[in-house]
Amino acid sequence: MDYANGMWNFICKQRIFEIHGVKVGGNPGERPTVLIGTIFYRKQKMVKDDLRGEFDHDAAESLIKAQEEFSDKTGNPAMLDVVGASAEALGKALDFCADVTDCPLLLDGLTTAMRIETLNRVVESGLEDRIVYNSITPECKTEELEAIKLSGVKSVILLAYYPREFTSRGRLKAVRGLIPKLVDAGTEKILVDTCVLDIPSLGSACMAIFDVKNELGYPAGCGAHNAIGTWRGLRTKMGERAKRPCTAVADALPVSAGGDFVLYGPIEEAEYVFPSVALVDSAQAQLSIERGKRPSRDHPLYRIP
Repeated sequence: MDYANGMWNFICKQRIFEIHGVKVGGNPGERPTVLIGTIFYRKQKMVKDDLRGEFDHDAAESLIKAQEEFSDKTGNPAMLDVVGASAEALGKALDFCADVTDCPLLLDGLTTAMRIETLNRVVESGLEDRIVYNSITPECKTEELEAIKLSGVKSVILLAYYPREFTSRGRLKAVRGLIPKLVDAGTEKILVDTCVLDIPSLGSACMAIFDVKNELGYPAGCGAHNAIGTWRGLRTKMGERAKRPCTAVADALPVSAGGDFVLYGPIEEAEYVFPSVALVDSAQAQLSIERGKRPSRDHPLYRIP
């Protein structure tokens, strides 16, 4: 990290990918952070049968529209992390979201077999350009890479989960080793999720964001909300009111480390995650201006005052 020219001075040129109209990547402060809310997750109130893919359509649409409203208010682009407990459920959820919103959709099945089966449905629906495959890990098999290649899906999240060396350096090693395989599989837009499992791993993940961008230039971020989801003493020791501010801080932390996207967890949390991340984006934008790079007029810097 070099403070001589503003806050950031990466060695490697930063890549910027456009996925169905949403741009992700680049230098901090120049582009708004992409925020990704999760929908149809297990035990979500509006899900009636997670295996059959039955849910309250009105409630689901309301949640999606609420995320879009906060995206419009702040200037932070949005994506949807669409989860399914079966290939049938995931396929139904993706089709529904594709009709309700125009944002990119993360295909997030619980197992590799489920994700591969759902890819076939994606091809039949013609959604390839909107899909981000979530996710590929260093332990992936050739079968999964081949399925992605055959599907025509070009956007993938690389999850840097490397248990043998679960440090910021270990994450970078995992990314180095997996990127060539993804390129061979025909993927063109690789987003690196530096993997958060709990509070301590959030620190390593933030350091890995900088390392990935500095050495490889790929857009990087993480699912920071996992630090909150696994914090057992949050409610019992800190009280129920502590959850929202802690969630907002956790999701904003990767942005201050240079992150390009945040998987912020349940889509219901959009109302306090979007403002907190927009605040950090706006602060970073001033440093970008001091480097001679003025953000576009739809940046949070000009939207949230």
